[in-house]
Amino acid sequence: MALDIENPAEALTYLRGTGLIAPDESPRIEVLAGGVSSRTVLVERDRGESLVLKQSLAKLRVAVDWFSDPARIFREALAMRYLGELAPQGSITRLIREDRECGLIAMEAVPRPHSNWKSMLLAGDVRNGHVRQFAGILAAVHRNSAERSPELEPLFGDRRFFETLRIEPYYRYPAAQFVRTRAAAFLCELIEDTLATSVALVHGDFSPKNVLLHGERMVLLDHEVAHFGDPAFDIGFAMAHFLSKGHHVSAEFFEAARLFWRSYFSGWSPYQGFEHRCARHSIACTLARVCGRSPLEYLGVAERSRQREAAFTVIAAGPEGVLEMIEAFRKELACR
Repeated sequence: MALDIENPAEALTYLRGTGLIAPDESPRIEVLAGGVSSRTVLVERDRGESLVLKQSLAKLRVAVDWFSDPARIFREALAMRYLGELAPQGSITRLIREDRECGLIAMEAVPRPHSNWKSMLLAGDVRNGHVRQFAGILAAVHRNSAERSPELEPLFGDRRFFETLRIEPYYRYPAAQFVRTRAAAFLCELIEDTLATSVALVHGDFSPKNVLLHGERMVLLDHEVAHFGDPAFDIGFAMAHFLSKGHHVSAEFFEAARLFWRSYFSGWSPYQGFEHRCARHSIACTLARVCGRSPLEYLGVAERSRQREAAFTVIAAGPEGVLEMIEAFRKELACR
């Protein structure tokens, strides 16, 4: 990739050359930290709207080798165009430019002041209204996209980015570590079920780290894994963050996990057996966040070991429902 937007001089030349800013402008350019899959920079202007530039990386910034086609940035651009219609108003940033030659997109920046929800949660600031809003965004995307499946499934049917960024690092990689165990069989079966299901637009990265709060309004970011598939994956991916924070921060997050599920599930059941699949994805993702290619950075060695063993026990027990799964995981951690 010739252009490196994390180099301020290169970014400035690009911005001026493409007309995204005026030739005489000298905006503040800040590299945004935290993402492992992309280069992302904030461009703050004295006049005109601020924006964010983003490029996907071929090799992700993690300890274990992990690769994915950087063309997924164009999947993010496509997702932004449709998520603006599917999600609640104001919860998706506007796409400004899609540059296929340079392999990047430009989008509007979330106005300051704003807070990253993950940082708030890790500081113990968990609010019921935020949890309900988080669930409401996901339910709206799933429900509205399912209603438009004849239009959206052909556009988002390619799951190669989901496979390289989620299925392989979160499910296949851990399964290979635990060959001939109940956990490996469980993960392999879940992979097969997931890839055979095509019901709604799945965000694929529905996580507190991808949510900014501007006032009390949540804005969802990072859509490069979006695809038409199994909405239960999004529930599991998000639930793993509540469960892991229940382990690391406080038991209050187990109640937040219950609230998230109840808020999402009211009035939305996309297919028979959906809740059971959500429970399976939840415990699978909770295991993946300590054994996969992208372990949660805030969990220490001892915490990762406890979470792994608790997840193994819950997988073996096979809870049918989400609330049952949450309670089983909580009890397992409490006795370790």
